[in-house]
Amino acid sequence: MILIADSGSTKTDWVLVPSESESDSALQPTRFSTQGINPFHQDQETIGAILREEVLTQLRADGVSSVSFYGSGIRPEFESLMVESLQQVFTCAKVVEAHSDMLGAARALCLHNYGIASILGTGSNSCLYDGERIVQNTPALGYILGDEGSGAVLGRLFLNAIYKGILSDKIKTDFESETGLTMASVIERVYRQPLANRFLASLSAFIHRHLDDEGVSGIVVRNFEDFFRRNIAPYDRRDLPISFVGSIAWYYQPQLREAAARQGFQVGTVMKSPATGLVEYHRG
Repeated sequence: MILIADSGSTKTDWVLVPSESESDSALQPTRFSTQGINPFHQDQETIGAILREEVLTQLRADGVSSVSFYGSGIRPEFESLMVESLQQVFTCAKVVEAHSDMLGAARALCLHNYGIASILGTGSNSCLYDGERIVQNTPALGYILGDEGSGAVLGRLFLNAIYKGILSDKIKTDFESETGLTMASVIERVYRQPLANRFLASLSAFIHRHLDDEGVSGIVVRNFEDFFRRNIAPYDRRDLPISFVGSIAWYYQPQLREAAARQGFQVGTVMKSPATGLVEYHRG
């Protein structure tokens, strides 16, 4: 069996699938979730405890022949730590690998083909991919210095437009009425409380409900245009379609395609989650 993980800091989605040689109608993928695993924030002991207490309760370790783990905290310097943690639990696995969520997105979206892959969720990222590995990456730089196209930047742009009077009074009134927020509480959440990026990204729910407002939809499109200009244009590959994974890309597809067309790019595959694509990649 092949075990595949797609992990963020909050949640890890796992898929246990039969290898291609073993697959038949009686062997369907098993999906489950555990808490997030991030070696940037967690030590090896904590990661091991999660694997033993939450993952091994869902499956038999001796039935796993291959483990592929993709996570937002898997920087090059943490790959060996994550592999070692997995090997200590899945002792019968012949192949154990740990890679960044960006490589996971690229493999899910492009499989073994050359292409450009992007993540648009709370944060954003992109890469030029040669069918096996990342060959070029525009630094995302986080939501303060970069992350164009992301949910966090969308929330920031939206709040700026509300409180600087760019959006209509009705949108501002509806926003404060529906969310219970004010300018003072927004300042508190962004500057004085932790995880401001998640708070900003959470405003997407309101934004999506009000896309019929021209000013609101315009902010969404401009956020995506900035993503194409600053993150995709540096690859200088307008011949390649741009494929996406993540909730922001998934729920704002019409605006994403409009922004791409304005900037002279073509949108390829759009996935909400990389899981299905990763199963196909590792079975192929």
